[in-house]
Amino acid sequence: MSSAVQQAISTATKQAMRDRAKARLGVLRMINAEFKRIEVDERIELDDSRCLAVLDKMSKQRRDALDQYKSADRQDLADIEEAELAIIQEFLPTALSEDEIIAIVAAAKTESGAASMQEMGKLMALVKPQVQGRADMGAVSKLVKAALSA
Repeated sequence: MSSAVQQAISTATKQAMRDRAKARLGVLRMINAEFKRIEVDERIELDDSRCLAVLDKMSKQRRDALDQYKSADRQDLADIEEAELAIIQEFLPTALSEDEIIAIVAAAKTESGAASMQEMGKLMALVKPQVQGRADMGAVSKLVKAALSA
């Protein structure tokens, strides 16, 4: 039994085949291939949270490549990365606003009792599952540091 995320991607793949959407189909197949690779390598069946983590990682890779292509004046390659990123983000939950992330960090700080930078790992362990796939972890990390230094 596959996760809801995998089923959604499978359905989208079939639709892309029917629509003859070559670029979209390529990205969806790449996502499916990554899911399969992890399932085979680790001998596990992916659940929704792990699928979202994989999609989050793939979108981060696309954002990093996008920045590099833009700084190298390669708009042709940047356009490809943007298109792939848009397709991957369709399957991620809606992004959290900065205020929502701050509220999650504040609640986790209260719950964990973390008060210093040495306890950042403990605080991140509470925050990460709540924001996975819905926020850039680099930005979340900065907000956690700010909360601990305040």
